[in-house]
Amino acid sequence: MTEETPGFEEKPDVPSGATSDDAEPKAAASSEGAAPAGDAAQIAGLTAQLDQVRKALEERTADLQRLQAEFQNYRRRVERDRITVKEIAIANLLTELLPVLDDIGRAREHGELVGGFKSVAESLETVAAKMGLQQFGKEGEPFDPTIHEALMHSYAPDVTETTCVAILQPGYRIGERTIRPARVAVAEPQPGAQTVKAEGAEEAPAAGDEKDNGPEEG
Repeated sequence: MTEETPGFEEKPDVPSGATSDDAEPKAAASSEGAAPAGDAAQIAGLTAQLDQVRKALEERTADLQRLQAEFQNYRRRVERDRITVKEIAIANLLTELLPVLDDIGRAREHGELVGGFKSVAESLETVAAKMGLQQFGKEGEPFDPTIHEALMHSYAPDVTETTCVAILQPGYRIGERTIRPARVAVAEPQPGAQTVKAEGAEEAPAAGDEKDNGPEEG
């Protein structure tokens, strides 16, 4: 058996002409050359992850914007439906009150709106007006079939178009919505009145011309 000498360690073989100090810089240089390659791979991986995160963020942002737009549309639709339901409810209520308002109008025309009844009637009319009820229909205004209902018809020589000559029952509207047309008596121009008037207008200058021509002949 070969006995090992204590304290003696084997050293790696060193090429002739080179020392151990020359081998260490070479090893360090090889490790430094491998480091940049590892950093580039790590940067590429981080860039890919960043792209994935950015894409996911864009998708979530688009989803959030879409949900926000849907919510806004839903809120506007609910508000529009709420207003519509409110208008319908008010119109139905006021429609039921129209006969009462007609009775108040007739009592006022006959001078029977006095005392406590007058105060109650005026309060009711004020409340109806605050709820948006508007009365329309006046004598002398042109007949409009979209807001007037003709119950009586006649001819009159002093009108030039179909005219409301009497309001039998006033009409009511809420905003632009008519809940009851005005019931009226209408009058149309007398047949032939326009023709006779036009012929008379033509004959008048002719008579004046004859009068002017008289002195010249004399």
